[in-house]
Amino acid sequence: MCGINGIIDFKRKSDLSKSIKLMNSVMAHRGPDSEGEFIYENIALGHRRLSIIDLSVGANQPFFDNSGRYALIYNGEIYNFKKIKQKLQEFDFKTDTDSEVLLAAYTEWGIASLSMFEGMFAFAIYDKVKDETFIARDRMGIKPLYYFKSDDFFVFSSEIKPLLASEIVPRKINKNSIYDYIRYQTVHAPQTIIKNVKMLEAGSYMIISNSKIENKKYWKLEHNKETNNKSYSKIKTDISDLLYSSVEKRMMSDVPLGAFLSGGIDSSIITGIMSKLSTQKVNTFSVNFDEAEFSEGKYAQQVAKLFNTNHTEILLKPKDFLENLPDALKFMDHPSGDGPNSYIVSKVTKEAGITVALSGLGGDELFAGYNVFKQVPQAYNHKILSKVPQFVRKFGAASLLALKKDIRSKKLAELLKIQNFNFENIYSLSRLLYTEKEFRSFFSSKEIIPNRVTEITSNIDIKASHLLSAVSSAEIQTYMQNTLLRDTDQMSMASSLEVRVPFLDHKLVEYVYNVSDKFKYPHTQKKLLIDSLNILPDEVVNRPKMGFLLPWDVWLKNELFDFADSRIRSLAARPFFNEKAILKGWQAFQNGNKSVSWARLWIFIVLEDYIQKLNLEF
Repeated sequence: MCGINGIIDFKRKSDLSKSIKLMNSVMAHRGPDSEGEFIYENIALGHRRLSIIDLSVGANQPFFDNSGRYALIYNGEIYNFKKIKQKLQEFDFKTDTDSEVLLAAYTEWGIASLSMFEGMFAFAIYDKVKDETFIARDRMGIKPLYYFKSDDFFVFSSEIKPLLASEIVPRKINKNSIYDYIRYQTVHAPQTIIKNVKMLEAGSYMIISNSKIENKKYWKLEHNKETNNKSYSKIKTDISDLLYSSVEKRMMSDVPLGAFLSGGIDSSIITGIMSKLSTQKVNTFSVNFDEAEFSEGKYAQQVAKLFNTNHTEILLKPKDFLENLPDALKFMDHPSGDGPNSYIVSKVTKEAGITVALSGLGGDELFAGYNVFKQVPQAYNHKILSKVPQFVRKFGAASLLALKKDIRSKKLAELLKIQNFNFENIYSLSRLLYTEKEFRSFFSSKEIIPNRVTEITSNIDIKASHLLSAVSSAEIQTYMQNTLLRDTDQMSMASSLEVRVPFLDHKLVEYVYNVSDKFKYPHTQKKLLIDSLNILPDEVVNRPKMGFLLPWDVWLKNELFDFADSRIRSLAARPFFNEKAILKGWQAFQNGNKSVSWARLWIFIVLEDYIQKLNLEF
């Protein structure tokens, strides 16, 4: 796992050495083991290495093929590189790295090599002969790749901050993206919070030749008929085989490896599979709290005992988390409503001597683990409501809010009022932080850009027998890729920790996506996953879903009040916003209004802190 940087000077007028060094220095946390640069005519490539496979100096990057024609910088892991290597017998390999195999595969098969790679990756290959740069990102969007293009330069990196450090990319906020951020706590690819900085979308590649750029998708989730005639028994066996294979591939490492273990279904299944595949005790880690209402420790201990793992329980007091918050915000590469949780878990795991950790991320999105998998199909299947005159539905919504004004009631009222009960309108409401009226009140302008989640989900193929798959696709393309995966990457790499996600093996994802709803969620969440593996006790399967709970409500009114108050007031005073509306919400929260949760205000605080830290022009 590493970090990559690159600059292409279209006008061939600049000395790129200073800029690439600045970019590399800002990203030292992603690769503390070595640093490399390659400058050739009008291109500069930079790399920071976190050594995982083949720890030798010969595996450092930038990496070159034997002819010297191609230069590679690469962030990620190709888990099937040994199988690919067997197909490249004529190549004289100098290392045991997946990097060298990736480069050899590209020189042999070009773009077609992408279909062979199983793993997580973002890489760039420069061809001296063609003066052409090829950039690609993995199918699921696990590893990030940001870029900026002007008339003079094309600049790219694993993070946004190195782009700004290059002194080529202007430090300007993308005002249109703020609408997306306030709606959903994130900005959806390809846009980012920085003006003219974009994210290469998952399953995409780019070819940069002179100043011309070709950008194409090479993979997307699609329906097929693979599982149509299969029995439930056969489907369960297939899923078990695919998940075992996925975990086994991700246990490949030349450095200490472990697993995050919360005691929930997903992390427990990953831990169980690892234990069955390993000849040694698996290292597991859980972060727990002394306060019973915040701690999942007893479930993690139970799973660790069941699978005989070498378990490390890291006990934290909420004040310990609070003390680490400034560092978490410092490493936040893109503003998010989440993130600090991932930072503290990664930090303590790395301090325990682990360099690679497997995570259960993706299990909920794939196997219908969230309430949205129940709510969206229910609403979609009641489209008959759209036949009821809208004025009647609006009256019903007003009556509902007169009785109760909590967040759930507000969302239900919004649902009743929508004109078209199609999938994208229903789903886009599911993760909104605010009602449309509340949202619009925060801005000084009445010209609001369209809902980005509605745009993304309007392209999903809807099948009556696979509504849960449609929700999975929506979750993957929105919340998972643009919040969970981005937060996991930036916060784990802040501690030089590589996180691998077995549930996001593309073969497993494709298979489960094509399983019918009748098998996925007949009556309880994640039943298909639980039945397929059948390795967890009832106490774990039927335990309450907790998440990573912390007393944010108390903190924002006490320990964090000065920090939060100064930032929320500073942001509200910017002409782009309606100061009165934002401060009204802040005051309502301070007064104990239960309909204004801490998360709905934290996004404003984080955004202003980010703007100040990066000295962004609004």
